[in-house]
Amino acid sequence: MKHVPLIEVTRGHEVECTHVGSVAVVDTHGRLLYQAGDPHFLTFTRSTIKPFQAAPFVHEGGPAKFGYTQAEMALLCASHSGEAMHTDAVQSMLYKAGCDEHHLRCGCHIPMRYGANDRVPAEEVFNQLHNNCSGKHAGFLAACVQHGYPLDNYLAPAHPLQQAVRAAVAHFAGLPEGELKMGIDGCSAPNYAMPLSRLALAYARLAQGALDDEYGDALGQLYQAMTGHPELVSGTGRNDLAFMQTGAGDWVAKIGADGVQVIGVRSAGLGIAIKVADGNMRALYTAAVAVLQQLGLVADPESSPLAPWLRPQLSNFMGLHTGEVRPVLQIGKA
Repeated sequence: MKHVPLIEVTRGHEVECTHVGSVAVVDTHGRLLYQAGDPHFLTFTRSTIKPFQAAPFVHEGGPAKFGYTQAEMALLCASHSGEAMHTDAVQSMLYKAGCDEHHLRCGCHIPMRYGANDRVPAEEVFNQLHNNCSGKHAGFLAACVQHGYPLDNYLAPAHPLQQAVRAAVAHFAGLPEGELKMGIDGCSAPNYAMPLSRLALAYARLAQGALDDEYGDALGQLYQAMTGHPELVSGTGRNDLAFMQTGAGDWVAKIGADGVQVIGVRSAGLGIAIKVADGNMRALYTAAVAVLQQLGLVADPESSPLAPWLRPQLSNFMGLHTGEVRPVLQIGKA
């Protein structure tokens, strides 16, 4: 199967850009219910797998050992905006594990609270705490301290921590470890590609938070942390915050770089995974709202926190209206 058009971007009355991609909607057993395009497209999961990367640490009692709050547990799963509420929490997590910013190996980038067209104040100084993945890395370091693993190479694929992470990711996706395809993520951690439908399954399971034979209540704890503190999972004005606010504790949502969005819906027993083929994030957010509408999960998006992504109107630097981002996708029964 092939990707299909998901989003059109207009200029004036004409279509200037078309973004293609695929959608998979599954139940908690992995049965494909709805789809668009190729629901089994091999997809690098990027930051969407953070809850599953954290699952071994949570299952082994790491957060309790180091006195992590539920808010700090949410940072384990975050692609945060580098606001003070994020960096302060990550600093606390590192301190509790006897580490500091210099132990991190995620690198430094301009915080995600700044958009592409924002002017960054000249006096601003950033470090690795501002990396959107620093919470995940703080958890990695704490897990190493807990088990006496070496810290300097904690991201190496052969490191015992990353071996445990790989096993957890495969487990929740319902795949043999050998079927995971590995690459290196933007934060330098190993990342895995899997069929889009399997990523959806992992989120259907995360949303249920049920006891697991191998990982106990780890997903339940992480679900509660993410839905209880969505502002820490993402940031002010961000889409994952808007999804989880709209779901009011029923939806758990997570973006991944280069056009990946996953949502788990507890009450409906669903996992939804979307991939925009060219990685366009603007298209991704509007596609995700359209999928939720077509599944009947959001009746009035205009009056919800999702309104900014429903059908965004575009303007230029002079404030003149130039076009819009509009959904054209249609999901169908599998």
